[in-house]
Amino acid sequence: MSTQEISRRRAWVIAARPQTLPATAAPVAVGTGLAVGHDVADPFAAAAALLGAALIQIGTNFANDYYDAVKGADTDDREGFTRVTQSGLITPGAVKRAAYLTFAAAVLVGTTLVYVGGLPILIVGLLSVAAGFAYTGGPYPLGYHGLGDVFVFVFFGVVAVTGTYYVQAAATLAAPLSLSIPPETLPPVAVVASLPVAALSTNILVVNNVRDMETDAETGKRTLAVRLGYRWSRVQYVALIAVAYLVPPALWLAGPASPAVLLPLLTTPLAVVVSRTVCTRTDGEALNPALEQTGKLLAAHALLFGVGLAVSV
Repeated sequence: MSTQEISRRRAWVIAARPQTLPATAAPVAVGTGLAVGHDVADPFAAAAALLGAALIQIGTNFANDYYDAVKGADTDDREGFTRVTQSGLITPGAVKRAAYLTFAAAVLVGTTLVYVGGLPILIVGLLSVAAGFAYTGGPYPLGYHGLGDVFVFVFFGVVAVTGTYYVQAAATLAAPLSLSIPPETLPPVAVVASLPVAALSTNILVVNNVRDMETDAETGKRTLAVRLGYRWSRVQYVALIAVAYLVPPALWLAGPASPAVLLPLLTTPLAVVVSRTVCTRTDGEALNPALEQTGKLLAAHALLFGVGLAVSV
């Protein structure tokens, strides 16, 4: 479909990049599964965490679309999905305003969680929004200096999973508006459980950056993939896959998790297929589907992991 045939409504959907939204739902599934397993689940807090995470993800996508276009990182030569600013589907000013409004909505949703989680959630929420903006915007855009992978691993993995667990545990076990982290609301197992989500979320970005490596290098966007090259970016992808599949057995062996925590291993065939593609191809024709498959892998792994945690810890 040519850009002339895309409706304005469809253009906004493209700008929101729905293919990246598994990275929003996955940490909530794992954090909530662990909360259920620990008998501290709170449906309202979980729903607010999901909505807030989705708004931060979409706001980051809008900001990325805008800043990559105005900085010249998006060109006609890139092989990725359509970018609405660069292609002229939506004006730069409209995309930038959408980013700010979406981040503002995330902050508004976050205020409900601040009442439950107190000062720690306020700090984490503001840092998450700031990092989403700084991914491609601001004086030192993270994605342009090889730090995008760290941003995704930390905020869409570790922070998102532990934050989801924390707000539910705080709602169940602690008084409102805490100034510090209340006891038993952030156990070490929550951090460990966040690692598969962090790894697979980062791999979505790895595929994206491997696909765009040549054009990013030409336009001065020094992603980690540009810095590492094809070989070591593929090593990174496989290593992160390994993290995702080693954590469930580690939790089972360390106890007290039951064998149900091994459910994510059912997704191993998909992991093998998409890893083979990433390790052998560089073209958008292969890597665009691989990016979507990595998102599906994240969603399936997280859902099964969440179920396993809910019944085994």
